Amino acid sequence: MAPDVPAFVRFLREMASRTPLVKVLVALLVLWLLAAWGIYEAEKGAGAQIDSYGQALWWCFAAMQTQGANSPGPVTAVGMTIGAIWSIVSTIGLFGVIIGTLYAYYMVPRYRPYRRIIGALEYNLEKMQELSAEELEVLKDTLARVIDSRMQELKREASNQ
Repeated sequence: MAPDVPAFVRFLREMASRTPLVKVLVALLVLWLLAAWGIYEAEKGAGAQIDSYGQALWWCFAAMQTQGANSPGPVTAVGMTIGAIWSIVSTIGLFGVIIGTLYAYYMVPRYRPYRRIIGALEYNLEKMQELSAEELEVLKDTLARVIDSRMQELKREASNQ
């Protein structure tokens, strides 16, 4: 079984276009670079264990996943404050927003009434050979009403713009 790479790429494109995931990840990246810079500036010259920007980047990355319970960590008050703020913000930003975005992506379409109606219509259209004349008439009327309703909504939206 080979992975369906094109489907995964389509999924990522859809996630990027329909959710704020990319914006949040870019903001998180910028905050990561700033937090590491702040910790490095606070810790340099203090005889601290974080003595390079690379070590500060690594500490911030590790703190994002361990809530700051990793060592060596900042030893100055300013460094610890920045580390604490970064730890909270990054955990919420990385895990909370990603999980919330994935949940919204998968759950919102399920609660749209049109989705249910369209799903039922698609099912009946696939089984059209098995439907009686009366069932086909109901399907035809329902499909016409759904299309008319959607057309009216689109016209209203167009006239409001």
